[in-house]
Amino acid sequence: MPPPDRNQLFHRLLHWAVARYHIENFGCRTSQADGDAIAAQMEGFGSFPSNGIEHADVVVVNTCTVTAEADRDARAYIRRVLRKNPSSRIVVTGCYAQRAPEEIAQLPGVSAVIGNSHKNQVASVAVGAAAGISAGFVPLTALQSEHIANPVRPFFLSGDIFAHSDFQLSSAPPSATARMTIGQSSHRTRPSLKIQDGCGNRCTFCIIPSIRGNSRSMPPHRVLEEIQAFVESGGKELVLSGINLGRWGRDLSPQNRFEDLLAEILETTKLPRIRISSVEPMDWTDGLIALLARWSAEEQHPQSHPQSHPQSHPQSHPRLARHVHMPLQSGSDSVLRRMHRRYRPWHYAERLAKVHAAAPLAALGADVMVGFPGETAAEFQETYDFIANQPFTYLHLFPFSARPGTAAWELHRQDAVSGVAVRERMTALRRLIDQKNMAFRSTFIGRELSAVTLISPQPSGTSTALTDNFLPVELDGAFPANSLVTVRVSATAAHGLSGICIA
Repeated sequence: MPPPDRNQLFHRLLHWAVARYHIENFGCRTSQADGDAIAAQMEGFGSFPSNGIEHADVVVVNTCTVTAEADRDARAYIRRVLRKNPSSRIVVTGCYAQRAPEEIAQLPGVSAVIGNSHKNQVASVAVGAAAGISAGFVPLTALQSEHIANPVRPFFLSGDIFAHSDFQLSSAPPSATARMTIGQSSHRTRPSLKIQDGCGNRCTFCIIPSIRGNSRSMPPHRVLEEIQAFVESGGKELVLSGINLGRWGRDLSPQNRFEDLLAEILETTKLPRIRISSVEPMDWTDGLIALLARWSAEEQHPQSHPQSHPQSHPQSHPRLARHVHMPLQSGSDSVLRRMHRRYRPWHYAERLAKVHAAAPLAALGADVMVGFPGETAAEFQETYDFIANQPFTYLHLFPFSARPGTAAWELHRQDAVSGVAVRERMTALRRLIDQKNMAFRSTFIGRELSAVTLISPQPSGTSTALTDNFLPVELDGAFPANSLVTVRVSATAAHGLSGICIA
């Protein structure tokens, strides 16, 4: 019998090596989904999660690079790992690793840098590193010979992200047990299923298209298979995610639409609840809004008296979460034009009004950027006034961060907004949205809401849950995670609600 080739030998060694791993995810829901898929693959290789970074043989740092602060957070975390567990192998992947692999390689303790272009191979490299397998065993042509010859230095595994025209599935290897790519190995109560990657937009401030590539979609049959596996495992809530989720299906042949996929999921599967992550304003079509109106509706029951039997008026559980996140970035027309966003403020307001009419109790959120180059006091006031006049319930606020390689990099050099002005504007918007959020939460006192429990009961005897309309609620009582419950809201809390479980 001929001896095994190097590829076979490498994978045998992986199966013999039992490594404790820790994965730290930075950034968006899509990045978290990638991290969950890596975890599933690693467990397929025989590894298992560690109890914190101090006990990990290998630490995978799944990075974000949307802002300079995200880069700093990743570097700080790598230094922390090295300080707490100097014997661990550190493998860095994600968007920062795709954008600046050489920069990351200079950090002490880093064993490997793997870009988004080769993210499917993170698990095999990570487990091999944990087992002490030389990088020379890795049968990957992209490894640079100078790094193979000198194993002390990190090796790189990164290529042209635009060379990938298909959806790169981060599925477990064939030898793995029946694990899902949507995060059961991470023990996340509400995992994400990444069904789309990349972006065809070219907003002037955004580095993501150059490090995620063109828009690519998971085939619809694979989406349904993943969801069916999640349902069979007992999952209650799943989040559909993507870099530009509303563009799902446009690259497939025949071409598909996100709203058609969502309708098929709701009509052909028994998924208890599905939540949609961020969708751009122009992709909130009338058809998608109609689905929101139909599948987020509750059966109407008379309000139960607080002293009545808990089961006297059982509440239904909306299958489509009443939660819409629609990126805004700015409420100023002139700023949106400089950003190269594909809508105007009035377009956005018209879409949001239709969504609000379709689901009046839905959480409505947006990303808002403060301090885009050249943003004047008058332009910021336009944004402030626009937000004040919309039914937002929360905002993701962040200051502009100049990213090398974007058109806004040069705009920032020419006409940067002062740090003082940015901080003042951020403070003003935080106060505004805090008021809106409190008003939204207050409307639910005495109401019954559907929620999914998040984590195991606390020592205090309380539990935490998330309502379908994106409100955290503290429950008076011990309830296991991953349960759909009906909650009667008794009061507002510091950042959410408090209540009792009635069903």
